[in-house]
Amino acid sequence: MTLRLEKSARTAHLVIDRPDKRNAFSQEMWELFPELLADAMGDTAVRVLSIHASRKESAFSAGADIGEFVAGVDDPEWRARNQAAIRRVQVELSRAPKPTIAIVDHDCIGGGCGIAIACDMRVAGPGARFGITPARLGIVYPLHDTKLLVDLVGPSQAKRILFTGQLLSAQEARDIGLVTILADDPYAEAAELVETMASASSHSQITSKAIIRRILDGQQDDDAETTAQFFDAFSGPDFAEGGRAFLEKRKPEFK
Repeated sequence: MTLRLEKSARTAHLVIDRPDKRNAFSQEMWELFPELLADAMGDTAVRVLSIHASRKESAFSAGADIGEFVAGVDDPEWRARNQAAIRRVQVELSRAPKPTIAIVDHDCIGGGCGIAIACDMRVAGPGARFGITPARLGIVYPLHDTKLLVDLVGPSQAKRILFTGQLLSAQEARDIGLVTILADDPYAEAAELVETMASASSHSQITSKAIIRRILDGQQDDDAETTAQFFDAFSGPDFAEGGRAFLEKRKPEFK
């Protein structure tokens, strides 16, 4: 299977496994992705979702399957279905309630880079390269996905990435904010990050992520809902455990 979900302990792994095509996404993969994402988000045992290639030496993803795209470009129905499937992946991944991490060890281009920037964090190895290449194909990047890019790197760097279609090294991608963490072994670094997050309060993480999404979507101040979230947390089980652990000078064990 070219796309699958694996679970271990408190982590779900969405694995991209099409190495013969540099993990390029077919229509079938775009349509399967939301089902696997929903599975991970709906499993109460899963705390974090990581997305990565099936092999460390493989590209994260070369993007959409351009051969398939060219073959279907004159079919309006296929084109509409393809656009809808890609948009659904980007929207649902960027708004997934639990933390998400993209692990990138090699090329992360086009639609593959779109998946990575829709994640909360990107952990990259020194050989990773990032690029969004509509300018090389004469097409236009969607507004929703462009906003994800602008939110990460700012408008000037987003323009450079989109106007040139150039590939950025992992170091440069980190320097401009596209990469969250640069590590010699991104898989080991991501595993350590996941373990640290899994020991913290899931309620705090999920609520914080939702608040950050509100800010990115334009909200500038608290409303009745966010104010209630703030006060309600003090009567919740995570604060009870966190408070006891602090007073007892031990690590909290959040359920």
